[in-house]
Amino acid sequence: MQDFGELKRQTIAILEREEADTGVEKGVTDEVVKDAIGSALFKAQRHSPTSYDDWEKAERRLFHSMKGFDVIDPLMNDKDVSEIMINGTESIFYEKNGAIQKFDEAFESEEDLYLLIERIVSGHNRKVNFKEPIVDTKAADGSRVHIVLPPVSLNGPVVTIRRFLNKARTLNDLINCGGISKEQASFLSEKIKNKETILISGGTSSGKTTMLNALIDEIDGNERIITVEDSAELKLSGRENAISMECRNKTVEGVEAVTLRDLIKASLRMRPDRIIVGEVRGSEALDLMQALNTGHNGSLCTLHANSCKDALLRLEVLILMAMDLPLKAIKAQIVAGVDYIVQMKRDEKGIRKVSEIVKVCGIKKDEIMLEKVELGG
Repeated sequence: MQDFGELKRQTIAILEREEADTGVEKGVTDEVVKDAIGSALFKAQRHSPTSYDDWEKAERRLFHSMKGFDVIDPLMNDKDVSEIMINGTESIFYEKNGAIQKFDEAFESEEDLYLLIERIVSGHNRKVNFKEPIVDTKAADGSRVHIVLPPVSLNGPVVTIRRFLNKARTLNDLINCGGISKEQASFLSEKIKNKETILISGGTSSGKTTMLNALIDEIDGNERIITVEDSAELKLSGRENAISMECRNKTVEGVEAVTLRDLIKASLRMRPDRIIVGEVRGSEALDLMQALNTGHNGSLCTLHANSCKDALLRLEVLILMAMDLPLKAIKAQIVAGVDYIVQMKRDEKGIRKVSEIVKVCGIKKDEIMLEKVELGG
């Protein structure tokens, strides 16, 4: 049978003939694409007979390359793959069950990779090009996608896909997979019900969002929850009085950006019982602290940091990014607003778990005092 590239070119030619001025990337239905693939394979079969298994494999791969996720489609359908890293056309890695492995397949051409990128960004009304070579967006299944194009990337197009596997939705799920002890889960559940404010800290891919989802599940179903995120990842299914808000990038058409700061300010006018911030990473830290100090107890957020102490130091820096305030005043706001910090880590086996829980106690000699909560785990 002909090589894959030639089969794909023939399939596209059939589509272009059948539907003038409409290519695969402009909305042709799955059924039309499958019919065109079948025609191209039938034509190839007449010149170079092949087995049924090879026919089926070629048919599947052609469809994935034109309407799915191309060569990485098997990874996107593997429920145990949590991250996919495309380093140009020939180098693909993935994380499965906590271990990073090299994928034994590659894209046929750079054009195929660019077509996949275009499908992903257009599905979420985003653009990525020479002028805007970096973009954060989402795939159709909700996976978070980060794209970097040349000339910023020297490896060719780089795509990093963070998948949300929905394995752990509750604290009980986390107990069962070794992410938290029963004592820690019981303690945090009690603090959520008492409307204590909790900051979840941890490194990249340490389980912060998973923990945040589990803690949200502990909030009483009658409470009004407002979530604000850079890219929506939190699960609020089954809650009638819950609002999810997501940032918007500035567009080339001149539509202004909507930032986390904008969303936090908007949430304060929506009568929230709880404000949930997916990740604090910039000057919105000031708006969040002000909200926590004006009666919005029991809120939750995550922050990138390698320890509980580092989390507070980073929070101070982020607040300073928004306004040049005396450090003493910033520390006082943090102590008044944050009750507990939950530190997440990923161990040598790839298990994401709680490493410690600390209570924010007060200020002594201009330093925020932390007290470790001693529990089983």
